[in-house]
Amino acid sequence: MTTANDELQATAYWTTDVGQGELRTETLPALGAGEALVRTLYSGISRGTEMVVHAGQVPPRVAEAMSAPRQDGSFPGPVKFGYLSVGIVEQGPADWVGQRVFCLNPHQDLYIAPLSALIRIPDAVPSRRAVLTGTVETAVNALWEGGPRLGDRVAVVGAGLVGGMVATLLRTFPLERLQLLDVNPAKEDFAEALGVDFAHPDDALSDNDMVFHCSARQEGLERALQIAGDDSDVIEMSWYANRSVTIPLGEDFHARRLSIRASQVGMVATARRFRRTTTDRLNLSLNLLKDPVFDAFLTGTSAFNDLPDVVQRLANGKLPALCHVIEYPAAG
Repeated sequence: MTTANDELQATAYWTTDVGQGELRTETLPALGAGEALVRTLYSGISRGTEMVVHAGQVPPRVAEAMSAPRQDGSFPGPVKFGYLSVGIVEQGPADWVGQRVFCLNPHQDLYIAPLSALIRIPDAVPSRRAVLTGTVETAVNALWEGGPRLGDRVAVVGAGLVGGMVATLLRTFPLERLQLLDVNPAKEDFAEALGVDFAHPDDALSDNDMVFHCSARQEGLERALQIAGDDSDVIEMSWYANRSVTIPLGEDFHARRLSIRASQVGMVATARRFRRTTTDRLNLSLNLLKDPVFDAFLTGTSAFNDLPDVVQRLANGKLPALCHVIEYPAAG
């Protein structure tokens, strides 16, 4: 929308305080060289990370490191946070106008971004599915970090958004076996939709060459160590925020010479850091989304105006979701 002075107005979601959020209107700056004006079609709620932000649980020690690329404000708030946005370019260089793009942008209906922050969406990827790009990117980075090999035995602990993504990518690898583990038996249907074998953690096969831990629970990490094979790696993908975690390092970890390696999407995994950029990683992730199997991760849609209520319902557990999609008026 435009004011009488032709100033562009935008509406964005802000976490205003611990457990509170609202939509706020702001005036956009003038479009500069090398920039584009993007009208948002859809955004996705990254349930784990965004609920940590909503609850004010980002540890001050790592607050700067955990900032989203185009975040405004600072933790615990007020802060404009989010990073799964899909839109269409309305103004900018002629070869960009009309292009569908993904951007690591907060929940906002209209925004200006440098062209370097925009990734063109392939024609074969639907706009709604493209909100998953940032989560696929997280999974890609973890696989670069872990480096699974031909014939490996691999387990993924935690069948949430991130764990499901890792398992979905791994299902195309030439592995000896792959198991997706979760304490919730209802996740078996989800695993079946992904084409991945499912098991309760108590029934998991052991002697794995690699275990990806994605449950964000102490018990999940303990089980990951128990089912890892001697001298193997546990790739830790969970973000515990301000929670303390205790694990029995005197048991499997020490006796069987295991390694716990962190995977965090803020930097390209060490194994690829000198040959791939974050833009390369995002382009790869978007191309992977041509596979319709990823629609299984999109578990609901709400209107942009309802976003504050949606966040509250996700936080209190009244709205179960993997990736909940926010639909903007421009999508209609």
